[in-house]
Amino acid sequence: TEMLISKDDLHAGLLRLGDIAYAAGKLIEISIYGGAALGLVWNLREFTRDVDAVIHGDATYLRQAAQTVANERGWPEDWLNDGVKGFLSSSPSLSFWRDFPSIEKPGIRVFIPSPEYLFAMKAMAMRIGDPTTARDIDDLRALGAMIGINNPEQAIALVERYYPADRITPKTQFGLQEIFDAGTS
Repeated sequence: TEMLISKDDLHAGLLRLGDIAYAAGKLIEISIYGGAALGLVWNLREFTRDVDAVIHGDATYLRQAAQTVANERGWPEDWLNDGVKGFLSSSPSLSFWRDFPSIEKPGIRVFIPSPEYLFAMKAMAMRIGDPTTARDIDDLRALGAMIGINNPEQAIALVERYYPADRITPKTQFGLQEIFDAGTS
């Protein structure tokens, strides 16, 4: 069975990661996406399997520190991973969220995508037929409600703000049609 990390545990893990980096005299910037951002930032999810992150800075050091946190907490080795890299837009929308362990003692500085950008990324990554599809659909619905997406046209237009139209697959278009078509919800 897959291991799920609660948002409270994840918060504690990020505090520990920040402590380790701060103690080593490092300040490493990371951007977090996916379920981790949905849970920690917007309270839209209780659990996540991992933290989709992009590390800006000393990635080798941060991976070692993340390994230490994984060992201490009994988490999977890849709890902090950059699998999200393939879904980044060339025109991202990111903002500073917070420093861990604290603003006085920053070890990691965390940036987050805007809800609109995360919506577009989730749409681009849509996994139809995958066991995680239901979770993706729930995430897209929750983000859509938060940012006021009411129909498939608005959803597709939002994705096109971040990605060239020719990169948006029929699978993504069909998925958004299904999720945001008033007739089926």
